Amino acid sequence: MISKLSLENILFLDIETVPEVQHFSELSIEKQDLWTAKSQYQRKDEFTAEEFYPRAGIWAEFGKIVCISVGYFNLDNDVRTFRVKSFSGEETQILKDFKNLLISHFSKAKHLLCAHNGKEFDFPYIARRMIINGIELPYKLNLFGKKPWEVPHLDTLELWKFGDYKNYTSLKLMANVLNIPSPKDDIDGSEVYGVFYEENNIERIVTYCERDTITVAQIVLRLRNDEILQNDEIVSL
Repeated sequence: MISKLSLENILFLDIETVPEVQHFSELSIEKQDLWTAKSQYQRKDEFTAEEFYPRAGIWAEFGKIVCISVGYFNLDNDVRTFRVKSFSGEETQILKDFKNLLISHFSKAKHLLCAHNGKEFDFPYIARRMIINGIELPYKLNLFGKKPWEVPHLDTLELWKFGDYKNYTSLKLMANVLNIPSPKDDIDGSEVYGVFYEENNIERIVTYCERDTITVAQIVLRLRNDEILQNDEIVSL
């Protein structure tokens, strides 16, 4: 089935998130209590709510998006390129710019969004943050009333499961076992909080986010048994 999809109709993406504020103490007392209750199951008695707060970015209710990277294939005169673009900065503007891209270039029925673990993380996170920021959902993220086969989303984690719903495979592990080369590691997801709030280095986060977006596209190529992208085929916009 995946081999029959037109690559030009897929928008590949990855997001990076951080807690909504740098320090637990900056939250309102009510939000501190809500975070304490929300995080109890994950942290148990090993960490206090404050100690666990740097991980708050994985929840849309306590985090925010600092980068969305997208990539798409362009096939012009049989010359294949993969074009990568990132939106970073203030969250509301990131979300508006991403929405405008969807509406202007990826709004037709044939278009799909693709991410690794996107159905569990990226897609719902973006949708929730749009609603929190008062932004009307674009069609590709508005799943209300849609049947499962009508949802315009691809998920490389789901594709790799082959029906094995108890299995989780990281993007990094998939790239390794599928022999997909990746640039030298700089940071990983657990370090985004520090790079954003302590180093104030959004450029490193953008680079990391774009790398993962490219890797998602490479995995789809491998699942289709296509040739993976070479460096000269990747274009940054």
